[in-house]
Amino acid sequence: MSGEYTEFRYDTQLLIEGENLDEDVIRDYFEANFKGDCLLAVGDDELIKIHYHTNEPWKVLEYCATLGEIYDIVVEDMDRQSRGLQG
Repeated sequence: MSGEYTEFRYDTQLLIEGENLDEDVIRDYFEANFKGDCLLAVGDDELIKIHYHTNEPWKVLEYCATLGEIYDIVVEDMDRQSRGLQG
């Protein structure tokens, strides 16, 4: 095990395109329903960029998909990266 161990393994990033999006509502939902850190939810009412560290990225994607179209999805395994592995 490396010294770079992170509590939340997956660096999850995506864009949400929709209508009447509210970054504050999204941020509040994340904080109430997901375990993670380094949350970034920025944008306007039609496009929000999400960046979040979590162990359950599929839950994040599932929720975000209810808000609009999701794309440019990147889920990186930070634990593998810290050990010098690809993926």
